Amino acid sequence: MNVIETAVDPKSKAYRENYEAMDALVDDLKAELKKAREDRSDKARNRNAELGKLTVQERLDRLLDPDTPWLEIAPLAAKGMYDGRVHSAGSRCGIGVVNGREVMVNASDPMIKGGTIYPMGVKKALRIQTIAMENHLPSVNLVDSGGAFLPMQSEIFPDVDDGGRIFYNQAIMSKMNIPQITAVMGLCTAGGAYIPAMSDHVIHVNRTGAIFLGGPPLVKAATGEDVTAEDLGGAMVHCSESGVSDYFAEDDDHAIDIVRDVVRLLPDNPKSRIPTRPPAAPLYDQKEIYGIVPKSITTPYDCREVIARLADGSEFLEFKELYGPTLVCGWAYIHGYQVGILGNNGILFSDSALKATQFIQLCDRQGIPLVFLQNINGYIIGKEYERGGITKDGHKMVHAVSTATVPKLTVILGASFGAGNYGMCGRAYGPRFLWMWPNAKIGVMGGEQAANVLVSVKNDQMIREGQGPLPQEFKDAIRQPIIDEAEKEGDAYYSTSNVWDDGILDPARTRDVLGLALSVTLNAPLDDRDQGHGTFRM
Repeated sequence: MNVIETAVDPKSKAYRENYEAMDALVDDLKAELKKAREDRSDKARNRNAELGKLTVQERLDRLLDPDTPWLEIAPLAAKGMYDGRVHSAGSRCGIGVVNGREVMVNASDPMIKGGTIYPMGVKKALRIQTIAMENHLPSVNLVDSGGAFLPMQSEIFPDVDDGGRIFYNQAIMSKMNIPQITAVMGLCTAGGAYIPAMSDHVIHVNRTGAIFLGGPPLVKAATGEDVTAEDLGGAMVHCSESGVSDYFAEDDDHAIDIVRDVVRLLPDNPKSRIPTRPPAAPLYDQKEIYGIVPKSITTPYDCREVIARLADGSEFLEFKELYGPTLVCGWAYIHGYQVGILGNNGILFSDSALKATQFIQLCDRQGIPLVFLQNINGYIIGKEYERGGITKDGHKMVHAVSTATVPKLTVILGASFGAGNYGMCGRAYGPRFLWMWPNAKIGVMGGEQAANVLVSVKNDQMIREGQGPLPQEFKDAIRQPIIDEAEKEGDAYYSTSNVWDDGILDPARTRDVLGLALSVTLNAPLDDRDQGHGTFRM
């Protein structure tokens, strides 16, 4: 493979300004992540200690193998929602290593509203299950939750993608032979009681863990019976009488020891094989990405400079380099795993869409995972391009992305607008994982463009009705609210709060995160893939 020769000048003014801007964004990101992990009230901390419970961080530290990677999923979910204190949507979730095995972990945080489940908590739980199913990951649940937040039950309970879907997915995971292990470390109430009941292994902590469909207050209201949580659904009840729980644990530490023992005894799951070679570091410092990416997402740059800081040895075999130059396609290795990379170098034209289609088909047939590096305003528009077939050529690319069966990983480096989001494997197109950089923006179109479109539509309407063109002050009054709303809803933090992505990444960590994710995807089989692509419109 060819080594990418960088043209970056770290001493240039533009580089320094870009670096400072991205460095500030990364500092903000680290502060937000720290807040989500640590911002808990003294009352909640004291209550947790009084009950003899470990904190969620302590539970994770004891569960995961020392000095192994942890790939957290949606750590800023629900940021700014509700009262601003439902950090991470009430749970810590991610992929870690337990006794040498990659597993998905979903850990309730009882110091956030007693582990009560809010609507975004349901959405995050469903995302975690999707990742586990797509990548055949054993699922470990550390449950400590008071159940649904009842004032918002209409957003939690009834719909196809609400709380009931969690238990549906558990049944499907069982059918797929994906192990499910649940440690009941606190309350496990109402519908949440089905989480352990539908798991393969249930560990129950004495005195603090309790499973019941209706808690003591509901039992009192419905039947008049006075009963304690321990007598109703404690460890002794479910381990010795009901049979719901399988392993009796004296405390949190004991429960986690049992979880680790259960994972150790799971049958081997040999990973799928893709082309690999010994890993090698890039030739260039990954933090140089800070200086490469412009402060403004409207300023173009060569995505090869980013690839040079992600790929092993900065080596890249480019496909059709002289054809469709606004899309860079080619093969590289990341942490020893061969991948096909697609990166935007401008708007998508017919030739770049056709190049992408062919490249995706090649990778799919050869069993090579795809990495999409999004920085895209969309497909070209206009009379000339419509006559040239941009719609049908764009369709071919979208079709190929949709039907490709190899693992797909997406990173939004900057802009992600319109159909460009679709063609470059946005969330709706089934990437196993999708992340954003802190400078990234997402939407149907940018705020300025959206404002101009709506002003133009209103202006044309006024002229048709004989009222004359809009005065400038009216145009400004229409434009600014649209720009402001687009800025707010297109922001990376708005996206990650809504779990439109799996997290915001420090750009300098992107290579390592991709390497971890590639390893994770290989837990699922590749040899039963359907490589058909349907019909391409010629």
